[in-house]
Amino acid sequence: MKKTIAVLFGGQSSEHEVSCVSAMTVIGALNPEKYDVILIGITKQGRWLLADSAESVKDGSWEKSRVQAVLTPDASIGGVILIEDGRVEERKIDVIVPVLHGLYGEDGTVQGLAELAGIPYVGCGVLSSSVSMDKLFTKIVADSIGISQAQYVPVMRDDLADMEAVVARVEAKLSYPVFVKPSNAGSSRGVSKAKNREGLEKALRLAAAEDGKILVEETIVGRELECGVLQDGEELMVSGVGEILAAAEFYDYDAKYNNPDSRTVLSPELPEGKTEEIRNTAAAIFRAVDGRGLARVDFFLENGTNRVVFNELNTLPGFTSISMYPMLFREQGIALTELVDRLIETAYHRA
Repeated sequence: MKKTIAVLFGGQSSEHEVSCVSAMTVIGALNPEKYDVILIGITKQGRWLLADSAESVKDGSWEKSRVQAVLTPDASIGGVILIEDGRVEERKIDVIVPVLHGLYGEDGTVQGLAELAGIPYVGCGVLSSSVSMDKLFTKIVADSIGISQAQYVPVMRDDLADMEAVVARVEAKLSYPVFVKPSNAGSSRGVSKAKNREGLEKALRLAAAEDGKILVEETIVGRELECGVLQDGEELMVSGVGEILAAAEFYDYDAKYNNPDSRTVLSPELPEGKTEEIRNTAAAIFRAVDGRGLARVDFFLENGTNRVVFNELNTLPGFTSISMYPMLFREQGIALTELVDRLIETAYHRA
């Protein structure tokens, strides 16, 4: 018997467009002989709409849909309510696949709604999603288990009213250049590198436009490496390591998605023992945040010291054609269709 799968995409975050591209990849991997698929797009304004086809996701015409698709928290329904011209239809859902990045999708909000609705969903739970989305709290968890990471100074948006005090606090702990990041944002939105005091003030304001909580971090100069984690039933699988070769000073949003010279390398040559150290650390931080389903864990390999430095954990990694997560598992012999199947089955049986 086929399972009814609801794919959620779009969303209200700054990663809306990336989510739509990721969704196209996931939709294409869903076997029509195994699944009935409902496509639910969330506009930037927060409207939930039924997309009538994969093609409408690709060309953006889903946003003109006249059918609302409301995921109800009423557990007796266990699905969505479709509303069109005053007519209402309830549709049961077996598993939700949230292909959402950033706020209101990757941060525990949608996961909480799915919990209320009593519907299994792919990926991390409410706690692990919210903790991992917030870079500051991820760092606190990493500190608690002794994982090496960049030194940092937390800054709240309200603190910027006294910019001089904020700058003094940063300069007392860190040396330039520093990275400035919104605590809750993905795809490097709002991230910038500050080389001096003037640059720091500008970077803080840029980050504050994305989030009320900001991280100022020391700059780690080294290779950018990524590792995938897949929970397949009770087994925790960890991929090999991939390397990012950014076509810019750092791997920001434009370098990721708009610069064709940025490249990814699978199974790069690393110093002896470093691949296993990265894989073991990825598993450790995934467990520490109570991860489920999947995650991509990002690291630096520091120049000169070969120190493995944890950067961040992404609980809903990208599934675009250039995304590292599916490529890493394909390298291990798990094709995209099988990868998506495993994620759905794990979510279904976990519930």
